[in-house]
Amino acid sequence: MGLAAVLTIAFAQGSWQWFATFIGMTLLAVIFAFHRRPAWTLDIRSAYMRGLVAYSLIVGLCVAIALAPMLQRWAWLFPMSGTRSECDEMGRYEAIRSRAAMANVTGRDGAVIAHAQESQSRKAVADCLAATTTLWLPVYGIGAAVLVGAGVWSRDRARARKGPEPNSCSPGPVNAGTRQDCTK
Repeated sequence: MGLAAVLTIAFAQGSWQWFATFIGMTLLAVIFAFHRRPAWTLDIRSAYMRGLVAYSLIVGLCVAIALAPMLQRWAWLFPMSGTRSECDEMGRYEAIRSRAAMANVTGRDGAVIAHAQESQSRKAVADCLAATTTLWLPVYGIGAAVLVGAGVWSRDRARARKGPEPNSCSPGPVNAGTRQDCTK
């Protein structure tokens, strides 16, 4: 998990930021494939509850890692009022600032100045969205952890009330009457 966090931080910039989504999804697949919880108990201090809390928080972290690049790009997924407009305003400010900084450039090539303005504007907007996303990402992670924890706890509780699951139905040797009836 620690290596995944380091990789996510390292690749969370520029063209590598979608790699964070890949890391988050890969970790989710590993967790879902290999995690086994102890038997359900009602005791809050039981191994089951400790395992459930850890499982939920790790899944929440993985979801947050996977969602981070999407939060920066899709307004419907990150609908915090005013956030995107503030970042756009920051981009406009940086464009004006870069134009003012290049006012003394000899030759004043309009295409170069326009390119510099656009580049600085994009960088400012990306930095603003990244900073804002970083502030709100724990909320998404904790929300995912709460939903996962409640869902898993409810499912495990229902299974515990239902009773132990029967063994898998595999035809055994016919002798001594040990063959199971798989037609039920």
